[in-house]
Amino acid sequence: MKLRPEIISEIIEMAWRDHVAFEDIENLTGLSEAQTVRLMRAQLKPSSFRLWRQRVTCRVTKHKQKQEMLRL
Repeated sequence: MKLRPEIISEIIEMAWRDHVAFEDIENLTGLSEAQTVRLMRAQLKPSSFRLWRQRVTCRVTKHKQKQEMLRL
């Protein structure tokens, strides 16, 4: 899938935000979580990607299913 630079920029911005879940990114762009991770890996510097990956791995807010489990 070929994405325009401004779309890539928006996806990266959404991925960095704490309260935008991967499901929201998929609904808006059609990119799954795995595709979003691949895009981030390709677009970010290695150190920035590691920081982002570490950040989202610890965030419940990045996964709607985990958010719902906490509410129960």
